[in-house]
Amino acid sequence: MSFSALNNSSTESCADFNREDWASSYCNVNQELTNEVVLPITGSVPAELNGTFFRNGPGRFERAGQWVHHPFDGDGMIIALEFKNSEVRFSNRFVRTKAWIEEEKAKKFTYRGVFGTQKSGGFFANAFDLRLKNIANTNVVKLGNQLLALWEASNPYALNPNNLETYGITSLNGSLSKNEAFSAHPRFDHGNFHSPRMVTFGVKTGPTSTIRLMEFATKGKNAGQLINDRKDNFKGFAFLHDFAITPNWAVFLQNAIEFNPLPFILGQKGAAQCLSSSSKKNGKFWLIPRESGKFAGEPPKTIDAPKGFVFHHLNASEKDEEITIDSIHYKDFPSIKPNENFLKINFDLFPEGILKRCKINILENKISTKTISQQCCEFAMVNPNFQGHIARFSWMAIAHRARGNGPLQGIKKLDLISGDHIIWSAAPRGFVSEPIMVPKPHSMIEDEGWIIVLVWNGERRKTDLIILDSHNLKLKTTIELPLAIPHGLHGSWVSYI
Repeated sequence: MSFSALNNSSTESCADFNREDWASSYCNVNQELTNEVVLPITGSVPAELNGTFFRNGPGRFERAGQWVHHPFDGDGMIIALEFKNSEVRFSNRFVRTKAWIEEEKAKKFTYRGVFGTQKSGGFFANAFDLRLKNIANTNVVKLGNQLLALWEASNPYALNPNNLETYGITSLNGSLSKNEAFSAHPRFDHGNFHSPRMVTFGVKTGPTSTIRLMEFATKGKNAGQLINDRKDNFKGFAFLHDFAITPNWAVFLQNAIEFNPLPFILGQKGAAQCLSSSSKKNGKFWLIPRESGKFAGEPPKTIDAPKGFVFHHLNASEKDEEITIDSIHYKDFPSIKPNENFLKINFDLFPEGILKRCKINILENKISTKTISQQCCEFAMVNPNFQGHIARFSWMAIAHRARGNGPLQGIKKLDLISGDHIIWSAAPRGFVSEPIMVPKPHSMIEDEGWIIVLVWNGERRKTDLIILDSHNLKLKTTIELPLAIPHGLHGSWVSYI
């Protein structure tokens, strides 16, 4: 199978994807490998690429013949690809959560899934069992000397970054109470305040929701220590997966969402299936001053947001009294109903993610919105050194077709100023995951570096590691990995420099 970079008009005509190719990625991972050397089949590994790419995602979808109802209910598995002196080594390991250990022993599902997976035993086994299964499957980041497997409704699991061994659930040196929510979407501030830090949050939901905004040191002897902490209350039920930062603000978009807990209590639906968008209401931007910024100690601001639903933000920046935030907007909250099979979903019936820009005038409490890109996209990012600042370029996973929803099959580099773009395509038989932009060491050029992305190869039913030049999306390297790694979620890069 060959991959290619395409020009601006390439997606106007596209071949339909093969559903079996796409669905074949959802399979149980039955092996755990350690430091397996993997070699390029095309190109070579850039000598300046030294570090480890960590990625988290579900790796177990079926037990005793029963499938999870939604892939997001799959048990978390970490992969590590270590780049050193033009050599790449591959490792993977399941996070040994409490639930994973119990279910491995029982050889069946003993917990309900947030996205609708039922325990065996029918109504009486599921009704009134309100435990949340911490599957540690959403993101993975390094903080201090620990690797954190994140799942946003509870504490992280700590792992050894060198061999992926699970240490256990962590309170981050006493910073978190038992089972306290901790976001799977931290943001990294690389030096606005003389020292780099990880900015993150936790949410306690209810008729009034509480956001806890936290900042942790990431370098030096205090790495891993909580250095800023504040709590703010907001009216309404909060469903927040992601946020964005600027030097002075943490920006949240609270979707206009309703939650009916009764089907969850009665065991009929997972908690996430009880969410629904309110088409008659606007969302809200919640702007919380960072305790490290110039508005520390001031109260938060609330401003109306556009209708629709947002999972992910690309980036935010601020200038004078205006905040700019780029986000991926959906017309509605996409959900797989109890009687639907996620392997057979009709992409045309689900809303696509569209990249839009909101400009928030803090003084006038007004916003303006415009569409940046019409092509269905997800997992958008900027050069990490431009996090929280004005960035010109972004990279994102896209559907192959120019309009409408579809599986993610390409990588787009988008000029956020001119609108010009370049596309690298894995279609028709390749399917991409979240791209990671790794800046070239010591370079001051925003788009100089590499894009690392895992691609499901529908032809050989396994996963390829692809390295692209971040400037022109030319293919630099293809490495065939020894395992079939399912479509995953989020990851991070840890540099050795």
